[in-house]
Amino acid sequence: MNRKVEVTIYGAEVLCPSCVNLPSSKETYEWLEAAISRKYPEQPFTISYVDINQPPENQEKQQFAQRVIEEDMFYPVVLIEEEIVGEGNPKLKTIYAEMEKYGYTPA
Repeated sequence: MNRKVEVTIYGAEVLCPSCVNLPSSKETYEWLEAAISRKYPEQPFTISYVDINQPPENQEKQQFAQRVIEEDMFYPVVLIEEEIVGEGNPKLKTIYAEMEKYGYTPA
């Protein structure tokens, strides 16, 4: 593994209109954190949740949150190192494949 990867989940308290019956953005964040930790134990990564309606002071995160709103993306939107790897109902297989591009090895 070359470096610690950053996983960012963009979402909102209110479910995406097209995502009825799917987990909330916060639930997806918690689920992904647990799943990635189990798949790649003792391989550090950072994971954060960004509310698109109340983004942090970080300008890049504010700009992407605005993009999610303006482009009517299905949220949660999952980014790994600025690359969109999931939208609406993210797939673990896709997320794991992206993690492994950065040198993560499954347990």
